[in-house]
Amino acid sequence: MRYVAIGDSFTEGVGDEPDGVNPRGWADLVAEGLALEHGDVEYANLAIRGRLLAPIATEQVDAALSMDPLPTLMTFNGGGNDMLRPGSDLPGLIALTRTAVRRCRDAGIDVVLLAGADPSAGLPFGSTIRNRGEFLTAEIAALAADEGLTLVDMFHDAEIRRPTYWSADRLHLNAIGHQRVAAHVLRAVGVNTVQVPGRPTDTVGGVRIVEDLRFVGGHLTPWVIRRIRGRSSGDDRTAKHPTWVRVTDLHI
Repeated sequence: MRYVAIGDSFTEGVGDEPDGVNPRGWADLVAEGLALEHGDVEYANLAIRGRLLAPIATEQVDAALSMDPLPTLMTFNGGGNDMLRPGSDLPGLIALTRTAVRRCRDAGIDVVLLAGADPSAGLPFGSTIRNRGEFLTAEIAALAADEGLTLVDMFHDAEIRRPTYWSADRLHLNAIGHQRVAAHVLRAVGVNTVQVPGRPTDTVGGVRIVEDLRFVGGHLTPWVIRRIRGRSSGDDRTAKHPTWVRVTDLHI
């Protein structure tokens, strides 16, 4: 089995950094679960934080299709960064996704689509973000049904919306959140030996106004400044596993 993951920060694993620096995330955990089930598994992760759907559906798909040998399994997620920007062409995102997954299916790759977890409860303009996410998720579900693809819908997972699954930036899942996604993906591909983690114990938070000030100063303001400057958190970054690596060599 050769498993490739493409996407943005959600798939790169941002928010789950066991060593405080390098992201692990749900896709790494899926690769580990596949290896436990099937033995020898090769893995690549082409996701890069900050990427819009267009480069995911074109550049990352191109890179996956140029791998030798080709992947046998792909997870595909994107659109989260598009949802956060005004004026996004939501129907156009679905068209991009349809073209991309058809290219991969035509190459003989099994494709699993993911609708990412819903971050809207912790973000400004949350209702707008949720409405966009609802539209994209419904359309992705329809696309999956049309194309006979597996869909893992984390957007409608009510449990993962709880703050205890999210990192301090309120945009990325933390380690337990990534573990929950990984377990759902593994179940979707027939690996039932990895259990969905139980509900974590809620930590006692600080005073809400203090938490909000930390969020604005430490995360929201830098994000706004990057948008004004036309920059992205993924600028100058490359994929963490751009070529095949054996899962046993990763020490996940």
